[in-house]
Formats: sequence, C-alpha cells, structure tokens
Amino acid sequence: MPACRVKASRSIEALAQKWRLIAFVFLPFAVGFYLSYLFRNINAVIAGPLTTELGLDAGQFGLLTSVYFLTFAAAQLPVGILLDRYGPRRVQCSLFVVAACGAALFALSESFLPLVFSRALIGLGVAAALAAGLKAIVLWFPKERLPLANGWMIMLGALGAVTATTPVEALLAWIGWRELFLFLAAVTAACALTVYLVVPDVPSTERTVDKETAPGLRTVFTDRRFWRLAPLSATSIGTAWALQGLWAAAWLTDVGRFDRVALVRHLLVMAVALCLGALLIGWTADRFRSRGISLRMIFGCLAALFIAAQLALIFRCFSSSYVLWAIVAAVGSGTVLTSAILAEYFPKELTGRANAALNVFHMGGAFALQCLTGFVIQAWAKDHGHYPEVAYQAAFAINLLLQIIALLWFSLPRLQSLASAITTKRYLVSTTAASVLGFAMKKRATRDRAPHPQTPFMRCLTCGSMRPLGDRLMPMVARPAI
Repeated sequence: MPACRVKASRSIEALAQKWRLIAFVFLPFAVGFYLSYLFRNINAVIAGPLTTELGLDAGQFGLLTSVYFLTFAAAQLPVGILLDRYGPRRVQCSLFVVAACGAALFALSESFLPLVFSRALIGLGVAAALAAGLKAIVLWFPKERLPLANGWMIMLGALGAVTATTPVEALLAWIGWRELFLFLAAVTAACALTVYLVVPDVPSTERTVDKETAPGLRTVFTDRRFWRLAPLSATSIGTAWALQGLWAAAWLTDVGRFDRVALVRHLLVMAVALCLGALLIGWTADRFRSRGISLRMIFGCLAALFIAAQLALIFRCFSSSYVLWAIVAAVGSGTVLTSAILAEYFPKELTGRANAALNVFHMGGAFALQCLTGFVIQAWAKDHGHYPEVAYQAAFAINLLLQIIALLWFSLPRLQSLASAITTKRYLVSTTAASVLGFAMKKRATRDRAPHPQTPFMRCLTCGSMRPLGDRLMPMVARPAI
C-alpha cells in the first residue's frame, strides 16, 4: 500500500477515534454536568412563586437553596474514592438515580422540611457530575489538552445556568414549578440510563492500579501546594456560585430595584458569561501555558479581577451592572484552571480524589457563604418589602475580606520569591558599588603615592617598585667600607 494511503487511513482512524471519544465519553458527562448546573441555579428563578406559596423568609430560603451545596460537599470525598476505584461511568449513573428521586420528591413537597430533604437529595445525586466528567477527561484525553477539554466541559455544562433563566421562566408560566421538577426528574433518570449504556468502562491501562497500592487522600491533604490553592479556590469559586445561585437575583431586586423582565435578563447574561468564561479561560490557559506562563499565575489574576468586580458592586462604581455581574458569573468557571492545576500536582490515579477534595472546599464554601449571606441580610429589617442596600454591602464585604486573605496566602510563595530577588538584587548592586568605589579609591591612592615627575627614580630589581633615585643610592653611600 502506498505511503500516502497509509497516512490517510491513519488520519481517518484518528479522526474517528476522536469523534467516538466526544460522542460516547465527553457529551454524556457534559449533559450530566448541565443538569447539575440547572438544579444549582433554578431556585433563583422559582424564588417568587416558591416563597409566596410556602411563606419562606430570607433565612429559610437561603438554607433551602444552600443545602444543595452542603450534601454536595459532604459526598465529595467518598465520590472521589469511588471514581478512582470503579470509574466515572458506574458512579455517575448510580448517583443520578438519587438525583431523579430528589427532584420528584421536591415537586411533591408541601412544607419546608420535605423541601430541604429533597433539595439535599438532589445535591447528593449530582455530587459526581463535575468530578466524574473531569476524571473521564483525564482518563481518555491527552494531558496537554486538559485545560481546553475542561473548558469545553464546563462551558457546555454551564448551559444549564442559561436554561435556568428565560426558558425556566417561560416553563413556570406554562406548567408551574411542581410540574417542572417532575419533568426534570424524568430527564435526570434518562441521563443516568444513557451514561450506563453508552459510556465505556475504565481503560484497561488504568486497571493496573490496585486499590491497596493506589495513593490515598493523605497524599492530597499533606501536599502543601493543595493547601495554597484550596482557600482561594473555595472563597472565589464558592462565592461566585453562591451569588449566581441565589443572591444576585435578590440584590438586583432589592438594591437595583429591577422588575421581573430585567431580573431574568441579568440572570441570562450571567449564565452566558459563565459559559463563555469557561471556554475563554480554557483557551487562554492552553495558549499561555505553551508560552511558559503558569496556570497558578492565571488563576491568581482571575481572583484579583473577581475582587475588583465585587468592590465595584459594593460601591456601585458603574451605572450598568451587566458587566460586573458577568465577571462574577465567569469566575464560577474557574474550575477549568483548578482541575488542570491539580492534574499537574498529582498522578492520573489520584485525580478523582484530588478534584473531589477540592470540590469539598468549593461546595462547602458556597454553602457557608450562601447561608451566611442570608443571615447577615436578615439582620436588617425590610423597607417596603425590600432589604436595604447596606445589608447587602455588609454581607458582600465579609465574603470579599475572606477572598483577599486567601489571595495573599495563595501568592505568599511568589511574594517571598520576589522579596528575595529584590534583596539579592540590592545586595549585588551595593556590592558592585562598593567594589567600584574601592577600586576608585585605590587608584587615587596609587596616584598620590606616585613619584614627582622632576625627581629621578629607578625600578627595584627585586620587587619592581618605583622609588626615588636618592632613596636607592643613600644606603649604598652609607654602607661602611670593607
């Protein structure tokens, strides 16, 4: 067979393999992550009819929404162990059955406690959505393509946040929130079945890792690099999720005084920004990484931009809030960077547990910040049905302070290296200056000791020094005669 035909055949086979990976590995997990995002953000849209029907205040609704993050976070460590041991396919399809049951129970609940329990089941059921997708990408995709593949995964999954805006608003007006959750329960069950039937099992090369010899969570939690990353990742990404999932809508209603149409439009812009942010962050990381710029530096810059956007929101520096809330939402896709950073820190057989361990901080931070924000806002009394602006400023300022501390902790090694470099540079400059000054002084002293040009002098034959002729002849004259 000619060489050109062999090359063409190999190219076609490689392309077919690539599309098989996309169709049977990438897309099923992307759909699962899409449903996870939809469940996470849907309460911001159904807040009106849900609180009106059941009479919930800000604290109760904040707890109802944030309990999703609580069970999600609590399940991360067991999910990480199960992903590394049994693979993403089995774990994803099993937990999605739980999510489908939780959605059905949510639709049938008539009081606050059953709603909290069913919301907790939903959080538990989708707890593996992100970690399973990232684990599948690590197992089946090339390592150098991880940031870009993670970006596409999170971008497609974040379309769930887009769906949880105008489309959900239209469905609410048509069928109501209870029928909507029954429909979501059926879709989640169908997704579980699809993952079980379509996704291949763990590659054979990964089965060689025995469960007794595989590194455990101790390796993750004793790594200093992990503890540099975790606080900033939790406070930044967790705050972005907490705001987009609930408190952005409340701020727009109480502080911005937007009507229902403008509110849903803001949420739609945030959802689109989340999708595009995931893709843009993945593309940027892929390009900058090839030019020698570390992923840690990119993530630190993203966190600094997030802090600046929140400051602008608190002090209302911009007349339009679309850009600021879009930046807040885009930071929620920072898991594109954190998962790629963890892939650099740990081997493949440990990435499931590493991502799950970091998700504990993400979801735990989102739960704590979302719940804390509700209790801080509730400390102020309502004014004509709206909480005052100072209540939101105080709550957001607490989150902002935590992020600044975490950013300083994250940047401490680089700041120390920079300070050491500056100190070393100053030492070199001072040493060089001292050397130059010493050389100049020595040269001047030598010039001062040089003989007068009118004085006869001669060079010593032994040491080579220049001395006046009289000094050399006097010992000879004074020498006693023999």
